Amino acid sequence: MKLFDLTGKTAIVTGGSTGLGKGMALGLAEAGADVVLVDYVPSDGTAQEIKAMGRKAISLVADLMTIKPIQSIMDETIRTFGKVDILINNAGIIRRTPAIEFSEKDWDDVMAINSKTVFFFCQAVARDMMKRKQGKIINIASLLAFQGGIIVPSYSASKGAAAQVTKALANEWAQHGININAIAPGYMATNNTKALREDSVRAKSILDRIPAGRWGEPDDVKGAAVFLASQASNYINGHILVVDGGWMAR
Repeated sequence: MKLFDLTGKTAIVTGGSTGLGKGMALGLAEAGADVVLVDYVPSDGTAQEIKAMGRKAISLVADLMTIKPIQSIMDETIRTFGKVDILINNAGIIRRTPAIEFSEKDWDDVMAINSKTVFFFCQAVARDMMKRKQGKIINIASLLAFQGGIIVPSYSASKGAAAQVTKALANEWAQHGININAIAPGYMATNNTKALREDSVRAKSILDRIPAGRWGEPDDVKGAAVFLASQASNYINGHILVVDGGWMAR
């Protein structure tokens, strides 16, 4: 199990207050990592759970709709922990509107946090990781990096961008000891899918296609996050790991 041991590692997890971000943050802490939680609301509850495991955690409030907070997050992380070993770019939003009616604001908002911030956060942590010739970056893509989706054009575009940026950066940064991969979650029981789960027709059509027969839960992405953050994945780079209950196999 030493391959998956994250003791002594420092991780930044964006969107760590709830849902998949919280699940992955707890998973990293269970494997031994200290965690910096970043969200537009306080992540104190998650931080307390991490501290109860005997790990260190801090909660930073930041609006990642712009890239402005990234440097201050980096400064606080390095001031507190001395380095960044792991980044999980999880923070993101979704806007559901038919493409024919989709607004410029909804397009720009989704692309800003799901794509632009992802790239520039990768860039910021990579500058620190290159000093030690090692680091793990995990971007959160989606099944919609592969498929078009319905009434979510900017979300699909942004997650496709996240997947392609992951591959592009792997091509440049693998030589510097940085592994950059992505997780593409399937249909998960989170705030982003609340509208779908409350629509009985759409919910049934989704569940009927998932071989596992259920919505995913935050705990379902813990293992993938720990794997990609650990030395067990040292020769994996530019990969998009699907965690979907079998959806893509149908």
